[in-house]
Amino acid sequence: LPRQEHHEKPPVLANGQLRVTAKGKKLRKPRTIYSSLQLQALNQRFQQTQYLALPERAELAAQLGLTQTQVKIWFQNKRSKYKKIMKQG
Repeated sequence: LPRQEHHEKPPVLANGQLRVTAKGKKLRKPRTIYSSLQLQALNQRFQQTQYLALPERAELAAQLGLTQTQVKIWFQNKRSKYKKIMKQG
């Protein structure tokens, strides 16, 4: 079997430089801080549906000024949190 390679995009700064530490480790993107307006919209949408289709995700991201990845991750985290709460009763 051929070895699967990970084709990750390296973190690039606006000036085209790589974001790496002294030891050459990639730096994580800083945690996204959502505005209350964005959270309100995301929570409202989550109450309607826990899963977004790709076009819905693209539309919501564009409306809120977020990336599709940010919306996707937010929904993943929200579902996880929701399931955890439901499990507790």
